[in-house]
Amino acid sequence: MIEVEAKFAVPDISRVRDRLSLQGVRMAGRQQERDVYYNAPHRDFGETDEALRVRYDDTGVTVTYKGPKVLVGSAKAREEFNLAVASGETFETILSRLGFRHAATVLKVREFYEMDDVTVTLDDVASLGTFIEIEILTEGNNEEAADRIGVIAKELGVDGPPIYTSYLEMLLSKRQ
Repeated sequence: MIEVEAKFAVPDISRVRDRLSLQGVRMAGRQQERDVYYNAPHRDFGETDEALRVRYDDTGVTVTYKGPKVLVGSAKAREEFNLAVASGETFETILSRLGFRHAATVLKVREFYEMDDVTVTLDDVASLGTFIEIEILTEGNNEEAADRIGVIAKELGVDGPPIYTSYLEMLLSKRQ
């Protein structure tokens, strides 16, 4: 499965929320997330543009591997694999024993809105600000998905340039 998404900084997230409401789109859920990122002992994920994340949220713990980003129009696409685990702490201990190093932790509050096969997420990310992510999971229609994302962004009044860096990259860059 390929995740095609575009992320934009939004200074006033309530304006986007209002536009969603005007379109009849209601919030599907809200949750806090704690994403703990790791780097591999045998290669630098910062250089290979990969990510390994352990996500703690209201529904449980999910381990995610993300492959390198590929730009598709004004969006990005990347391979993604998710695995639910019973204990994030145990999994993190296993990673540590295997030589994986903690890279950073990203904290955020997310609101989810579902529009058919499109997920719109409004994020308030600690130390970074507020953002919108528009995402479509596809089996290979990357350009079509990117075009649809662009149309949805305009409909929601999002007019800034897309951000291709992840929250992890933004946080690490801010620390330097």
